Amino acid sequence: MRKAWIGVGLLSLFVNVLMLTGPLYMLQVYDRVITSQSMSTLVVLSILMVAMYAFMGLMDFLRSRILVRIGNYVESELSAPIFKSWLSQGVKGNMRHGQRPLQSLATLKRFLTGASPTTFFDIPWTPIYIAVIFMIDWTLGVFAIFGALVVLAIAIAADFRTRKQEAESQSARSDSHAFTQKIYANSEAIISMGMVGDMTEKWNGIKSSGDASELSASDISGGATAVSKAFRMFLQSAILGIGAALAVQQIVTPGAMIAGSIILGRALAPIQMVISQWRGFIQTKGAYRDLNSFYESLPEEIEKVVLPTPTGKISVQKLSAGPPGSKTATLKGLNFDLMPGDGLCVLGHSGSGKSSLSRLLVGVWMPQMGSVRLDGATLDQWDNAALGQHIGYLPQTVELFDGTVGENICRFKSDVHSDSIIRAAQIAGVHEFILSLPDGYSTKLGTGGVILSVGQVQRMALARALFGDPCLVVLDEPNSNLDAQGDKALNAAIQYMRAQNKTVIIVSHRPTAMAAVNKVLVLKGGQQEKFGLRDEVLNVGNRVPAGQTMQQLQRAQQQARQIQQAHQVPTAQQISRAQQYQSQSVNTATAIAANPYQNQQA
Repeated sequence: MRKAWIGVGLLSLFVNVLMLTGPLYMLQVYDRVITSQSMSTLVVLSILMVAMYAFMGLMDFLRSRILVRIGNYVESELSAPIFKSWLSQGVKGNMRHGQRPLQSLATLKRFLTGASPTTFFDIPWTPIYIAVIFMIDWTLGVFAIFGALVVLAIAIAADFRTRKQEAESQSARSDSHAFTQKIYANSEAIISMGMVGDMTEKWNGIKSSGDASELSASDISGGATAVSKAFRMFLQSAILGIGAALAVQQIVTPGAMIAGSIILGRALAPIQMVISQWRGFIQTKGAYRDLNSFYESLPEEIEKVVLPTPTGKISVQKLSAGPPGSKTATLKGLNFDLMPGDGLCVLGHSGSGKSSLSRLLVGVWMPQMGSVRLDGATLDQWDNAALGQHIGYLPQTVELFDGTVGENICRFKSDVHSDSIIRAAQIAGVHEFILSLPDGYSTKLGTGGVILSVGQVQRMALARALFGDPCLVVLDEPNSNLDAQGDKALNAAIQYMRAQNKTVIIVSHRPTAMAAVNKVLVLKGGQQEKFGLRDEVLNVGNRVPAGQTMQQLQRAQQQARQIQQAHQVPTAQQISRAQQYQSQSVNTATAIAANPYQNQQA
């Protein structure tokens, strides 16, 4: 933007030179036109004055347009990368408390597109204007320097007095924002348990500390603005009186007296503007500092080599990890391998690290020790956007976004063929339900749109996870809000993905989820207790009568797998048959997995 700023500087040069039009016109009218009583001179001077003011207005307009475009350009260039980095760093725990780069960018834009930058371009002209006053008379020049120093002292004192209050106010605003976000996210629990009054009182306590600092800063800034404005008006009148005394003594002309007063007002105007806009400048300075700090906290960008399309082979080696930013590992020493077509069910009590493992498997979290490899490459070797095309992820807490059903399923990608959206919906078993909505796949969700139940949202999110035929699908409690029909559709989808040689990992407390997998991982206290084939891990091979439940389970799964046709969308009839076969295995799987930790009961 250097050339644009140079252009603003050159335009400011023309604007400030043309600001002398008024004083010079006044000087000529008093000293030349009135004494000579020449109307022709007055007409020529007036035409010249009008032309110069028109040119000054044009220059000021162009300067304003350039500044607006500088602000818009800065925002357009930085908003997308800042948003991506902010989203990524927030998930990975690298975000410092109070860092809000998007708000800082908005503050910076408001400053650049406002009147403040022109003020800073005009301030260097204050000594030039005072030098012009010295050319009229040195007495008037000395008085102008005195006035400028007093106004400048007021500005410095206001800055010194408000600096601490501004810092406290900004910190309190950040705390208040973080607190309100947390309150809003947990509004149901707060309302249901009658905590609204207490939480409001606590929020008011956080907010009031910031309000007190902001009020104090506003009072100081407003007082400084009022004092400097009154003093500037006094200076203009006082210099007029001094000029009149000099004119009586015939030291200066009456025109010089008037011109000196006008020039002094123009000389002090930028300082006056700085005082009135000082709070905005301090906020912008803090925003600029926060943006620099944000960028410094980002890891160095390394251009990633484009890797071949993965097949879904997963290798977890000596994996230890915890929440981003934490030095304590919640998972320790995990080792297991999965091949394309494998289905893994992760079991364990609450707090055993199941959801943490899910985040590590999709690259949202990074290991503290060990590695997670997809087709031999650690996940940090992949570009995030490229890796996301090969992964389907259904987190434990599911949200759909403002947009259509189709947009949510296709992950808001542009130029997506409708067949791929329908394919994902059919595999997830929600195609018929979507068609029943008011506008089908074009039905609006979110604000002003159709409101779905929790279970319906979960099934839509499953379709989103399956969109694009990912080679790795990780589902964290995908059936926590599903009814029996949704459970059957989920198992059919898992079987279909496995039949397509996709790797499927499911975290679930429901035993029915194990009907569609062939391997089980048991976590206890963040450590790997058991891993292997489902029947071996559950240790049920010798406890089920031969030719009965286990054979029924295997036969039902085999029949469900046989109806899947490679690389084709299953028909409604095929899905129905698959669900029928799966339902035959549900009771068996339930009996087997009702309590995987007690072999006798199993």
